[in-house]
Amino acid sequence: MFWRMLRGALTRRRGGRGLIACTAALGASVATALLGVVFDIGDKVSAELSTYGANIVVQPKGAAVVLDLYGDDQLAASPTAALREDEVAGVKTIFWAFNVVAFSPFLETEVAVDGVDRPVGLVGSWFSRRLELPSGEQTQAGLIDLRSWWRLEGAWIADQDIGSALVGTDLAASQGWSLGDRVTVRGQSDQAVLVIAGLIDSGGDEDGQIVVPLAVAQSLSGRPGQVDRIEVAALTTPDNDLARRAARNPASLTVSEWETWYCTAYASSIAYQIEEVMTDAVAKPQRQITESQGAILNKTSAIMVLVSLLALAASALAIANLVTAQVMERSAEIGLLKAVGATDGAVVRLILAELTLVGLAGGMVGYGLGLGLSQAIGWTVFDSAITPRPAVAVLVALGVAAVVLTASLPSIRLLLRLRPADVLHGR
Repeated sequence: MFWRMLRGALTRRRGGRGLIACTAALGASVATALLGVVFDIGDKVSAELSTYGANIVVQPKGAAVVLDLYGDDQLAASPTAALREDEVAGVKTIFWAFNVVAFSPFLETEVAVDGVDRPVGLVGSWFSRRLELPSGEQTQAGLIDLRSWWRLEGAWIADQDIGSALVGTDLAASQGWSLGDRVTVRGQSDQAVLVIAGLIDSGGDEDGQIVVPLAVAQSLSGRPGQVDRIEVAALTTPDNDLARRAARNPASLTVSEWETWYCTAYASSIAYQIEEVMTDAVAKPQRQITESQGAILNKTSAIMVLVSLLALAASALAIANLVTAQVMERSAEIGLLKAVGATDGAVVRLILAELTLVGLAGGMVGYGLGLGLSQAIGWTVFDSAITPRPAVAVLVALGVAAVVLTASLPSIRLLLRLRPADVLHGR
């Protein structure tokens, strides 16, 4: 009898049921889209920030101590410590190798340049180096990926082109240099004639420097096979209390905490693993980048969760009004049911069953629409797809259920106060 009454209730007044289903679908679609982005936004934000430079810097232990104690000036005056160039590829052999999206070694020195009355900073690095890993895989490293935001007039140079250089725009402007000009530079142990292949506008120190292939800088400074530092851009998980404690002292963690930290892509755990594969190296996360990533992620996620809750709350209010209106329209039918012996509980179960089925249908449609909307957001904002997460479906289902239950409360109160005699006599 109950199921026959339920089927009859659903087949009648389809317009009202359709409005309820559409309202539930609208709330579910917004919640699905935004929650889908929330669950995937960590990787997206990290990927976006990785295009603006390194978030981990690897230095020799000796240089790191000098830098901490005396600063950059003393470090530049006595560059005694160095990393080995042949160990740079080890960055891509750690547990979180796939999270390392770009890296490159650097060697800095000062050179005398013909026509310039002061020493000029010269930076050597890889531009686009193809590396063979011990596993047999290949990877790419260099400035082209690590400094993708540089504004370049001219062209990037190849690592094998030891006769070319990039020059900062400030330095070129002060000396009246332009593309194609030749400059003679003299280092501590060698000299070279370089053709200006490109002018770089970085907004940083490079604007006043000369950038050359790493081999050229090593030859000029008399430091073959050595580098001063390695800059690494990696996709990381925002720091929490565990990551901050581990950054201060990994030995202070319990075994379970250490395993959790080591197997999570925190900047500190990636830095720790880099130190494991390099000789006498100290890897330091760049806190201003990692903390900015966490702040941006937390604020953006909070906004999206809040909008999702507001969308579901709006759906609940709209559905509550629709259901209350329908109960008032059906008051004679409900009064008759009570008059022939239906209890309040039976009538409430009937209304809840109707709402649940209609809300479920609307929620399923809304979930499908929300998946499409999340992909549109992903491609529009991040230029990549949003990965569907099972947790989103669970949360949306719980949200729709909460909406249905909340929306049914006013109608239930109305049903409980409804008296058959009053309804049937038109009062």
